[in-house]
Amino acid sequence: MGAGLNRIRKIVEYRPFQWAILGVILFNSVLFGLQTSRSMMHKCGTMMQHLDQLCLWIFVGELALKMLAYGVRFLRDPWNVFDFLIVAVSFAPDMGMFSSLRLFRVLRVFKLVSGMRHMRIIISAILRSLPGVSWAGMLLLLVYYVYGIIGTNIFGAAFPDWFGNLGKSVYSLFQVMTLESWSMGIARPVIAQFPYAWVYFVTYILLSSFIVMNIVVGIVLNSIGDSFKKEDRDDAVSAGDALAELEKLKKQLEIVEKAFGASFANKKETK
Repeated sequence: MGAGLNRIRKIVEYRPFQWAILGVILFNSVLFGLQTSRSMMHKCGTMMQHLDQLCLWIFVGELALKMLAYGVRFLRDPWNVFDFLIVAVSFAPDMGMFSSLRLFRVLRVFKLVSGMRHMRIIISAILRSLPGVSWAGMLLLLVYYVYGIIGTNIFGAAFPDWFGNLGKSVYSLFQVMTLESWSMGIARPVIAQFPYAWVYFVTYILLSSFIVMNIVVGIVLNSIGDSFKKEDRDDAVSAGDALAELEKLKKQLEIVEKAFGASFANKKETK
């Protein structure tokens, strides 16, 4: 039984097997894109649906092999759980309250993330950076709140559509932060009536778009860099452990060779 499980584990961890599964994921992703075309569905919709089902059963087979190979450890890896949930959603019945869940089968495209090492590292790094990003987000919310109150009090009467209340002001400030039509769309009309309003908009953009958002980008990039360094260190440690094991085996072989040599010499002398 143990030997069989070891063989299954070797199959699952075999690089060509992993590349084959990745190829199926890419093929399935292309299928989802083709299924959005009415002309393609009219010409070969049935064939594409059969191919989609084939891909799904290949993913089921992959999960079954992993469950057999790793047992309970399968659930300890969050990427395995992620793959399991994505595949499980694809089996939701296409009727009633479950019909909308069938649309989530397109989430199988995200298996690309779990299938590619560098993508996994980036996603893990982003998740680890969330605490730092949340603090930067709170700072951004404070900036929104303060500038929203100022904008409502100063510009609300003249521009009720943009600054009529706190909610409208915050939404307008979000548009300004994205730098989408902020100058001609919002800032210049306001400045035409309030000449010193440029101070309001310029300081807000400096705080929100250039400072706070750059802090967020810096936190994420730093986390990604640390994750890649950690991965390289782990690889180096694994390689070092493998070399140490080889050195041990080499020394043991030398001892065995010496023992056999000594035994052979003694037999020769006896004769």
